[in-house]
Amino acid sequence: MNAPVPGTEPAVPIPSRTQFVLEHLTQAILTGRLPPGQPLIEIELAGRFGVSKTPVREALKTLAGRGLVVMSEYRGAAVRAVDATMARSVYDVRLLLEPEALRRGVLARSGFPGAQEALDRADAAEDRADRSLANRDFHRALYRPCGNPLLARMLDDLRDQAALVSVVAWESTPSWEREAEEHRRILTRALEGDASGAEHLLYDHIAGFVRRAFPQSPTGEGREPDIANPV
Repeated sequence: MNAPVPGTEPAVPIPSRTQFVLEHLTQAILTGRLPPGQPLIEIELAGRFGVSKTPVREALKTLAGRGLVVMSEYRGAAVRAVDATMARSVYDVRLLLEPEALRRGVLARSGFPGAQEALDRADAAEDRADRSLANRDFHRALYRPCGNPLLARMLDDLRDQAALVSVVAWESTPSWEREAEEHRRILTRALEGDASGAEHLLYDHIAGFVRRAFPQSPTGEGREPDIANPV
């Protein structure tokens, strides 16, 4: 992590220092430099970033609210561990909300700015962490134009956790090439104005990922993926 030299605390207000620490910790977690289960000790992080413990503490609270950090009264803070239960919970909510958000964006003829650029970054990514971040941005480009700010914010609250899940899952199941092709098909269908088709492709894409990465998942109960025409 690139950070100031310890002892050279920036002469900026605490909220700005908190944002600085927050951005660097988020990047480190989502790129795997701080792996799941890694303890996050305030005094060590303060020294690493050249700030006091206050902005570190505030940043950790924010990350806990986003689901990237767990905080214990006795054990302190640590990067959230990813297990099947956590992954299924995140993806179950995504299945309920994200395809509908995409459908609304297609009907609004939004054009999905940023989606193709995110696909290009994913194709050029040199490791799974950068690929996961590009993947996160692609999905955000699909749901942001839904026309419902509350719906978009709810999905925003999940996107960091989803990125963390993908980084961990790709360690054992490197399925990103298949998922990249699915992304291209989803975007093509959306740009063609096929709201129902794009919605179904996105549903099957999300359900397929969690089913491959975390077998025996209850995600998607009550609806069968499109096995006859895989995406």
